[in-house]
Amino acid sequence: MEERPETELISIPATPRVSTPEIQTPSGQRSPRPASKETKSSAWTPTSFISPRFLSPIGTPMKRVLINMKGYLEEVGHLTKLNPQDAWLPITESRNGNAHYAAFHNLNAGVGFQALQLDLFCLHRSWGILALTIAYCWQLYTLWILVQLHEAVPGKRYNRYVELAQAAFGERLGVWLALFPTVYLSAGTATALILIGGETMKLFFQIVCGPLCTSNPLTTVEWYLVFTSLCIVLSQLPNLNSIAGLSLVGAVTAITYSTMVWVLSVSQERPPMISYEPLSLPSSAAAFFSVMNALGIVAFAFRGHNLVLEIQATMPSTFKHPAHVPMWRGAKVAYFFIAMCLFPVAIGGFWAYGNLMPSGGILNALYGFHSHDIPRGLLALAFLLVVFNCLSSFQIYSMPVFDSFEAGYTSRTNRPCSIWVRSGFRVFYGFVNFFIGVALPFLSSLAGLLGGLTLPVTFAYPCFMWVLIKRPTKYSFNWYFNWILGWLGIAFSLAFSIGGVWSIVNDGLKLKFFKPN
Repeated sequence: MEERPETELISIPATPRVSTPEIQTPSGQRSPRPASKETKSSAWTPTSFISPRFLSPIGTPMKRVLINMKGYLEEVGHLTKLNPQDAWLPITESRNGNAHYAAFHNLNAGVGFQALQLDLFCLHRSWGILALTIAYCWQLYTLWILVQLHEAVPGKRYNRYVELAQAAFGERLGVWLALFPTVYLSAGTATALILIGGETMKLFFQIVCGPLCTSNPLTTVEWYLVFTSLCIVLSQLPNLNSIAGLSLVGAVTAITYSTMVWVLSVSQERPPMISYEPLSLPSSAAAFFSVMNALGIVAFAFRGHNLVLEIQATMPSTFKHPAHVPMWRGAKVAYFFIAMCLFPVAIGGFWAYGNLMPSGGILNALYGFHSHDIPRGLLALAFLLVVFNCLSSFQIYSMPVFDSFEAGYTSRTNRPCSIWVRSGFRVFYGFVNFFIGVALPFLSSLAGLLGGLTLPVTFAYPCFMWVLIKRPTKYSFNWYFNWILGWLGIAFSLAFSIGGVWSIVNDGLKLKFFKPN
């Protein structure tokens, strides 16, 4: 029998040779053989109640029961202390996920509208590609850390990012550090998706309808409402595993429209007056803050780490088949395709539009410069795929908020949410995001600032968590490496946030409340 880890239910040592020997009787039962004088003189004294000497001969069946029980737990279960409330919550009520689901969810969360906003002009081409590569490798390492920390403590699964932060930093400090950025990355992203999805639906309708459009088309706010209504209908799917099909649709559409956008951009003639030379700024401080803002936008493109633990929580985990194995396998596939989307979009957009790249990103540039050069059906398809992707991304980014709503309800009532309560939560959440999107339509222009504020979730906190939970040898390479990466992430977060504020002050932010474009 192979050796078992020390964290299992019980570890029974092998029976020593000097213990009481056994013989096989004709009836098939075992009985003790008379011990020799030599054996008596060197009798072995048991040091614990559960010992081979105690279990033989009377205790042998009990020993077999314990061994069989241990093997059963290894095959079909685990010794994790499960919270009964988890069976009522959207993230953990279904634990039949697998590597395919992990790939779909990670790809759906990792590629989206933020990829279309990548602009390397302020960083110039070579420095921009270098920054994008470093950010990609850095966030892939912190993703691996989160996957490994999901079950870092025997008998405990950290199913949510805030739970892991509390385990590492303490109950109160963990909430203070992780709650705001994770809530923004969920609810704030949902609001941004409503804005982008509604505006894209409006452009899709204009492209398809063309000159045949009615004289009274829907306003931008009405398109926001149409998109929000579709999101609310899809949000009635009960849990994270149930939206795996939507995540697959989101992943396929993201790969498709990302490829279409950069291929169509580089295949067309570049607009006149294009330039690749960086803008001359009045001072070195202005140039520094401009670069920091651009780096914040790059950091904003890498998101989804706030969903890693939640995705892994949907998978079964046993001793022989821990959840981190299929999770990491699916994540590697997903982030390969994420790289295949982000790098061509960033490089192709810089080559095709240079200093003429609008604030809305490459999709707006494609529509603005080449709407009359590209077949209308092809352009409409690209916009339609963006709408499908936004609908799918809304579901996975909103699931942690649904989980928090229902956790508060079940903890007070000590019973699961009924279908009406669950539906009511999700309808309320959808229209709150719609209201925020209409009231604050300028949120999409804060990408640099928000990228800096939420950067620690992806680049800094996982490194600190690794040191505080895994406790590598002090002053070892692992110890130094993670502390340095963590503090660099905090420093970049402050610098990018300051750069975002400078960009807002320098360019001017039109605070048009309740006046969407």
